Amino acid sequence: MTPRLKRWLIRVSIPVSYALLMWLLFNLNPIRDFYTVMSVGFLFGVPFGIGYLIVFFSPIASVEKKTYRTMAPWIPILFFLFLTIVFRLEGIACWIMILPLFLVCASIGGLVAGRDRLRRHQKRDRLRVSIVLLLPVFIVPLEQVIPDTARRYTADTHIDIHAPAAAIWANVVRVRTIGEKEDRGRLTRWLGFPRPIRAELDHAGVGGRRQAIFSKGLVFEEVVKDYADERRMQFSIDADPHSIPATTMDSHIVVGGEYFDVLDGTYELEPLTGGGCRLHLYSHFTLKTRLNFYAHWWAGWIMQDIQDNILQVIKGRCEGR
Repeated sequence: MTPRLKRWLIRVSIPVSYALLMWLLFNLNPIRDFYTVMSVGFLFGVPFGIGYLIVFFSPIASVEKKTYRTMAPWIPILFFLFLTIVFRLEGIACWIMILPLFLVCASIGGLVAGRDRLRRHQKRDRLRVSIVLLLPVFIVPLEQVIPDTARRYTADTHIDIHAPAAAIWANVVRVRTIGEKEDRGRLTRWLGFPRPIRAELDHAGVGGRRQAIFSKGLVFEEVVKDYADERRMQFSIDADPHSIPATTMDSHIVVGGEYFDVLDGTYELEPLTGGGCRLHLYSHFTLKTRLNFYAHWWAGWIMQDIQDNILQVIKGRCEGR
């Protein structure tokens, strides 16, 4: 190992060790209800500290380069990502969603550290870096003023199908087994989410019990609340997080869990002028985090991808493709 590589590894290991210590602190059972990795303090403060640390311990010749101050913080972030996935501390899906936020905050931390280093030349203000390292711990009590009440959102999708209403509706109320070749989920497949398998309904009408069955043991229990044959079907959705296998979804994004839940779904069939129908599928879901301004984008994309996938399957079957 060359001396230069050795110095690099030491420089990277310091912020990575800091990140792992913060992760352990924020996952301690006695304080987990207050200090959690889903807090603003962790998701903003920890990557900021990672970026600050690597630049703080870098030679001044490197710090003088703005590109270095911006990009170097990404290296320990990616090392931290790798370690948490390898040791199953966090799931891949959760990391993919939070990675853009981590990279931006780490770069900001690197730029702030670079400004401090350049102002003081070779001097390192250890009091300042101590404050930065404890920033996540200080932020959490302050963020309690931000409400974390559940907010409701809508995912609205539709597709035009050139087929009779009766044929479309038959594929709506009951969805026979979806083969892998029919599955067109993109974002959900990339994130490693369970894919849809089939949907079963005991009877078409109000009170009918429906099961939406996904891979990896994920099952949604649904009850029909409103029904008009070949026009509309609304159903509640119940996902028991305790019945979902631990390996199916990351604990931070499990349906019916502490942060995310799907409430209901609705199919509506609209005849089109000139033949065929437009099939609407929309759902309501809730998020309960202090980061809803960021999380709702991902949740919306995921819900739309799931719904678009189902609509594409129904369209292909109705049109004989």
